[in-house]
Amino acid sequence: MKTRLGQGNAVAANKVTNWIGTCYITTLIGAFLADAYLGRYWTIASFMTIYILGLAMLAMTSSVKGLVPSSCDNGGVCHPTEPQTAAVFVALYLVALGTGGIKPCVSSFGADQFDESDAREQKSKSSFFNWFYFSINLGALVASSVMVYVQTHVGWGWGFGIPAAVMAVAVATFFLGTPLYRHQRPGGSPLTRIAQVLVASARKWDVAVPADTSQLHETADGESGIAGSRKLEHTDQFRFLDKSAVETAGDKEAPAASAWRLCTVTQVEELKTVARLLPVWATGIVLQAAFSQMSTMFVLLGNTLDLRMGPKFSIPSASLTIFDTLSIVTLVPVYGRLVVPAARSVTGRPRGFTQLQRMGVGLAVSVFAMLAAGALEVVRLHAVARRGLYGARDVVPISIFWQVPQYLTAGAAEVFSFVGVSGGSPDNLNRGHLDYFFWLFAVLSLIYFLVYLVIARWYKYKKRADYPDAKGDENPVQ
Repeated sequence: MKTRLGQGNAVAANKVTNWIGTCYITTLIGAFLADAYLGRYWTIASFMTIYILGLAMLAMTSSVKGLVPSSCDNGGVCHPTEPQTAAVFVALYLVALGTGGIKPCVSSFGADQFDESDAREQKSKSSFFNWFYFSINLGALVASSVMVYVQTHVGWGWGFGIPAAVMAVAVATFFLGTPLYRHQRPGGSPLTRIAQVLVASARKWDVAVPADTSQLHETADGESGIAGSRKLEHTDQFRFLDKSAVETAGDKEAPAASAWRLCTVTQVEELKTVARLLPVWATGIVLQAAFSQMSTMFVLLGNTLDLRMGPKFSIPSASLTIFDTLSIVTLVPVYGRLVVPAARSVTGRPRGFTQLQRMGVGLAVSVFAMLAAGALEVVRLHAVARRGLYGARDVVPISIFWQVPQYLTAGAAEVFSFVGVSGGSPDNLNRGHLDYFFWLFAVLSLIYFLVYLVIARWYKYKKRADYPDAKGDENPVQ
């Protein structure tokens, strides 16, 4: 953004976070299409094609004459035309759209390959998610080291062309496994089912919910009535939604009650699960905003530090994300091999910790990542003031490797958390006060962690009706 597109710090950081945000927002589209119509297999296959198209177009914007900026100054900052800039952003947002169909479906499609009714496969499924995340970060390790080197020392055309070729191989490999896959049928539109519960509850606002919840409407056979889903046990939270499952005299007289008047317990519990997840999701907003700084502020600040690694080699600032990835690929096996067995012996749970407990630890650890970043920025600004290094391109005599602790800590937070506010960034970082920015994130992360603890105590895990005696925390929403 800064060199090839000639954008300032604030604009570049804003564009990067907007793109990252779009990658996540488009997952709603992919998840909806997979659940309602296409199924996970065809959603992945379709959006992979879009993803490769975006990567190929990015490679073209860096190698095809007419798309490559021809006007660059001595500092390597280019001044592209509007069509050249537009081509880059079209390519980037094609990648974001492709991500939207892949990200929400790949891990779920992997989980579909395991039968939860088989104890051995259920245990393997739990291990699968840890190793799936490990594999993703192994790829990120290569991207943040080898690919960053290629982009900065060989060329951006190769830097984008190689990922496009590798992705094409990945797609071919995915299709080769087609005969072996287990497929779950699409269950219909979840938004429609949610709307049906809300409408039916509103229609029956004056109907009393029976004390005996076994009288609530549910399918008679072993299936839930939703393709690919099992029955869910009734929970006592949000009891006003149970009105939609109360069978009235009018419902009994009708030959087939409308789904907009009478819903099943499983359908109601789906909506309750979403309602319970919303506050948990909200506490992750600051966490995600903090993590986004690794792609923006950490990199920009790293560029002002001493990049030398030995007498002849300089490390690109963006390559320090390798330490975030190293932290993850190191801690994931440690977590699975050491932490989980130790926790299992204490809690008696097969997974050791509940997912909410893991997320809580991640929120707490993220506070220390921002504290480390803020402390380093205080030291950096003192060095700037002491030596009068107020030029935008002045190098502060502090090794970039002092950023390593914040990357390592962020990686540790991610291990537990997963299985922005950058518009005010000054163009001259030596005249800004980004230490305040990191202190703010540390305080916000701490506040959200405390709020999260309250929400986690209130949250109830869903229970499958075919495992009535199972602990709720062993059947969490994935």
